[in-house]
Amino acid sequence: MRHPSLAARAHRFPGVFRHFAVAASVAVCLIAPAAGSRAVVHPGTEPAQETGFLNRRIELHGAEYRFQVYLPEEWRRDDHRLWPIILALHGRGERGSEGMWQTQIGLPQQVRDHPDRWPFVIVMPQCPQPDYWTDPRMMELALAALDQESEEFHGDPDRTYLTGLSLGGYGAWELAKSQPHRWAAIAIAASGVFWSYAPERWDEADTLPAEYAQAVGHTPVWLFHGTEDNVVKPRESELMFDALKTEGGNVRLWLYQGLHHDCWTRAYNEPELPRWLLSHRLSRPGQAESANAGAERPPFAERLVIPLHPAAIKLPNSVLDSFAGEYRGAHGEPEVTIYRQADQLYLKNRRGETDQLAAESPTVFFYPFGNRLTRIIFEHDAHGQVKAAILHDDRHEERWERLGPAPVR
Repeated sequence: MRHPSLAARAHRFPGVFRHFAVAASVAVCLIAPAAGSRAVVHPGTEPAQETGFLNRRIELHGAEYRFQVYLPEEWRRDDHRLWPIILALHGRGERGSEGMWQTQIGLPQQVRDHPDRWPFVIVMPQCPQPDYWTDPRMMELALAALDQESEEFHGDPDRTYLTGLSLGGYGAWELAKSQPHRWAAIAIAASGVFWSYAPERWDEADTLPAEYAQAVGHTPVWLFHGTEDNVVKPRESELMFDALKTEGGNVRLWLYQGLHHDCWTRAYNEPELPRWLLSHRLSRPGQAESANAGAERPPFAERLVIPLHPAAIKLPNSVLDSFAGEYRGAHGEPEVTIYRQADQLYLKNRRGETDQLAAESPTVFFYPFGNRLTRIIFEHDAHGQVKAAILHDDRHEERWERLGPAPVR
């Protein structure tokens, strides 16, 4: 990810750069090149295109809106390569006019953690307060931003994808219904077609899902929802899954057991999701058909309940005792104490906080309480003795050396 250009910084901090410019001029005079030396100039050379998260603006009906676009590091302006492009709609809490709040959670967060997984141009418009993505003007804004960025950054019309979370999912369903042939695939988290700010829509529960399903047709749709969501009930996704399945659509529903409204962190962190998106593309007249292209896909329906944690296995107390001990970090500082109490293993960190550990395998443990996907992986030496523990999460690993056994409590 490249840093903002000097011109961009000068625009944001004019006073600082005025002083910088004066100082730079003096410096140039003081270090003028020796006689006969010449600076090499390449006329017509344009600066390299910045990548990463970029500030953007768009004008619509006389009003200006700020938003963000993400360009992968490999994006180049001069290679004329067409890029898969995603329109991503944020939730209720990210509404505003500064143009950046929508990059804090959901897909943008996972792009920061795993840019290698997301080789897409991603358009992230922002819905201002007190509007909703389902407002016709906001839908127009989202599509206008997508059109503008697709043109400038070489978006592939056959690999244009739609996603939204919560309030953004409401908007995504509307765009899926009104523009069904634009999207190669659609992913929606914690949402549905019964808007929380329009409870009367539930009066049409017997007909509304079918209307959306008939409009969406065979466009592949992947729905995510937490089973304990008390903001947007899981029934919303269940109804849309049933409607799409009845219509012979292409739909997946993953229900995350034990998760509340925020299922999007887990959903966008699924390594399969970006691969699934890229496996679908539109087929247009004159193009060769492929296994993953074309409107006439065979019916497909998958409904899975994803456990928050794996099933724990029971290990003998003697094995649990082998993990007990004091563990120190890379610089010798105390990190954790692991001990057994009755038939359970516990981890106490340097702040005095204690968590229970459960065995996923004889050497891999997880936290059975809470939403963390962190693993504790124990290493053994050549004699079978535990020598270290590795804290492994989705972003990094941290190794702790074992000093010695701790007493059983």
